[in-house]
Amino acid sequence: MATLKELKTKINSVKNTQKTTRAMKLVSTAKLKRAEEALLLSREYARKIEEVTSEISKKLTLVKDTINIRAFADINEIKKVDLIVVTADKGLCGGFNHQTIKTTLQKIEELKAKNIKIRLKIIGKKAIEYFRFVGIEMYEAIEGLTSAPNYEKAAEVINKSYEDFVNEEIDNIIIIYNGYVNKLTQKIHVKELLPIEVKNETNENEFLEVEPNDDYETVLESLVKKYIEYIMYYTLLDSLAGEHSARMQAMDAATNNAKEMVHQLTLQFNKVRQESVTRELIEIVTAIEAMKKN
Repeated sequence: MATLKELKTKINSVKNTQKTTRAMKLVSTAKLKRAEEALLLSREYARKIEEVTSEISKKLTLVKDTINIRAFADINEIKKVDLIVVTADKGLCGGFNHQTIKTTLQKIEELKAKNIKIRLKIIGKKAIEYFRFVGIEMYEAIEGLTSAPNYEKAAEVINKSYEDFVNEEIDNIIIIYNGYVNKLTQKIHVKELLPIEVKNETNENEFLEVEPNDDYETVLESLVKKYIEYIMYYTLLDSLAGEHSARMQAMDAATNNAKEMVHQLTLQFNKVRQESVTRELIEIVTAIEAMKKN
């Protein structure tokens, strides 16, 4: 059984850990508030640009023979894909990163089963460390972007894949990340960014409202680039908010566990101290009785 000194040391150690986890929870709460505000401001624009792109893809079925843009094309055979995986640069956020990595491994197996080649692009230190450790080759590894999302850098990352897609070096772009739902929940997203699905549900009276002299392809190419850039940027914002909410939960759970451990150790400490006091009293009484007999 542990001595009183050992138990007291353990109690102080756990209390110090509890102070640290409580402070980290408060920091994560403050960061989550800022990340959530940025996410909500961007969400409406992301939703609108997806709606516009989806509507155009639907209307393109009427002019499919006159517009030749690979982003809206039907690609019958997928030979190679860019798999873009977004995780956090830091840990201590529960299963946040693990869930993304697990989903990525499942997607890799799924693509390999179809004999599809994969270019693995990793954004986030935690996933980079994991894939290096297990020996899975990465086409590109980017650190520092998930902790501080930047539109220009996000656009640079996704435009490299887009250029290769246009040049037919790859046939698909897939993004995997763990996004924010609310303060208690995160959700894994597996999004096929390109090619954009062309919906066949069209009305015969619908048409693209573009002037005859307009350069259709230039307009649509510009829209596609804006679409993929903003979705990539929004993905980073969504992932960051999810990371902070996951870390806030993890630190809250750690703080509560530390509190319970301090309680249990204190009970054990009191029990050992009581046993020590009782033992000393017994020794004193025994000594007194022995002296009386003498």
